[in-house]
Amino acid sequence: MVFEESDPNRQGAGVPNLAASVKILIAGGFGVGKTTMVSAISEIAPLRTEELITEVSSGVDDLSGVEQKSTTTVALDFGRISIDRDLVLYLFGTPGQDRFWFLWDELARGALGAVVLADTRRLGNSFAAIDYFERRGLPFIVGVNCFDGAPSYSEDEVRDALDLDPGTPVLLCDARSRQSSKTVLLTLVEHLIARANRAPVPS
Repeated sequence: MVFEESDPNRQGAGVPNLAASVKILIAGGFGVGKTTMVSAISEIAPLRTEELITEVSSGVDDLSGVEQKSTTTVALDFGRISIDRDLVLYLFGTPGQDRFWFLWDELARGALGAVVLADTRRLGNSFAAIDYFERRGLPFIVGVNCFDGAPSYSEDEVRDALDLDPGTPVLLCDARSRQSSKTVLLTLVEHLIARANRAPVPS
């Protein structure tokens, strides 16, 4: 929970505002831009657990399409962004390599939703993350990170290629851009609210 400074012009001035905190995962395949997005959007210095890629990764990590990548996340990325005075998102970027998947269950604990980043050069690498969240019933959206020189597809084409439920939002984005990344997160928040409003009320 986060306390923000009170506005003297607001009703109830002098009482600190208790902002709701929400845990969000930024997930996807290896080299898709998770660390970049957390770094671009975080209002605090992001926590990153990156290590240099060495020859030990040869034959273990698939570098096709991202041959210039020199570092990799080995645990998590962490950042924070205040959407408004009443909502703070805590962002947890997952590691992308298969050998670090054992960390996902712990990172997903308590999360309300996720962003699955996709790369049109390697769309198949998105299936594992999508399947993970679908099997656990964790709401997610797909953000297509538009890399320079990557094949360009429409949101509907990506939805069809990934065999997504019609209700799962898909949007194009640039993980390097703070504004674009914020749009992705706002889309996820709106998706979570819409799902909550559709949920049956217990009798």
